[in-house]
Amino acid sequence: MREKLRFLGMDVHAETIAVAIAEPDGEVRSLGTIANREDSIRKFIRKLGTAEQVRACYEAGPTGFVLYWQLTQLGVDCAVIAPTLVPKKPGDRVKTDRRDALKLARSHRCGDLTAAWVPDEDSEALRDLVRQREAAKQDQLRARYRLTKFLLRTGQRPPLGLKAWTERYMRWLAQVRYTQPAQEVTRLDCMNEVEHMSARVKRLEEAILEVVKLAPQPMQDVIRGLQALRGVAHISTVTIASELGNISSRFQSARKLMGYCGVFPSEDSSGNRVRRGGITKSGNAHLRRIVVESAWCYPHLPRVGEKLRKRHEGVPPAIIEIAWKAQNRLHRRYLTLSMAGKDQRKIMTAVARELLGFIWAIAIKAEVSCRQPIAA
Repeated sequence: MREKLRFLGMDVHAETIAVAIAEPDGEVRSLGTIANREDSIRKFIRKLGTAEQVRACYEAGPTGFVLYWQLTQLGVDCAVIAPTLVPKKPGDRVKTDRRDALKLARSHRCGDLTAAWVPDEDSEALRDLVRQREAAKQDQLRARYRLTKFLLRTGQRPPLGLKAWTERYMRWLAQVRYTQPAQEVTRLDCMNEVEHMSARVKRLEEAILEVVKLAPQPMQDVIRGLQALRGVAHISTVTIASELGNISSRFQSARKLMGYCGVFPSEDSSGNRVRRGGITKSGNAHLRRIVVESAWCYPHLPRVGEKLRKRHEGVPPAIIEIAWKAQNRLHRRYLTLSMAGKDQRKIMTAVARELLGFIWAIAIKAEVSCRQPIAA
């Protein structure tokens, strides 16, 4: 059957798609360029003949997964390729759409490409909303930064002991005045931007809460279970669940999840020489950021506070036990590395790597319990 397969490489852009095909007899040739439109794609696939004998691929990029769904509906087996894992010759200095399509077709036939995970419709929609909230938080940070640096530049200092962005801090900001009209307009504009961004973040967080209620039951169980971990509240758990999808089917072990998150050290060893560098930072940067932020809760002594106790309500005892084990182990890990004199950032990365193992264990437990039939 494989002898009859034809492998299609596609270099996709917003308006055009450069196409090349690897024939069963070994020939690899360019098929030109088609428009990135549904009608053009349908006509092109019809010309190729039997869709079941076509294996298409293209690199993941800003065009998303629209082409993947179009080809799947036409009966074509399609793979979305991770761009950073496409083989590249060291001496190749010429890059064109035609050459990229030929390279994809040839590598796809040889089995040298690594496919990326394609989320389903529900996961993709939730992930878009979560990432929009993340972008809003970044905009809020920039707006606050502009305001505080303007105040610093003009000699305005908050009272000693006043914590930034609390209610008392906002009341103090409202009392600040400038004699120069231009500076007063600047202050008002910065204040309006900060308030606008705060309202935007709050609106998106409320939307996430409503959307999660409509999510599939397995995803809701994973979100509820992950909240048993310290430092992993609702928004963090939704981010993890939307970025990873079905964890049990994607990651057979915790180490695979750690590698996907890019928290393993890079290595360049040869012979007797062993050289390790910083973490690889491969895979999902959004997930890595969330996990590293959560890791900063584990230098504190293990305890179950009021907020964490509320999050434990309705969670199976087996998952709560894993979360408590995580607190003790990660706190000991932090103390051990601190006493060894390690850099604080490296310590947090190491703690985050082990935290991913507990996230994997809880997610597997939640997904398995959801699949088990309820006894009569």
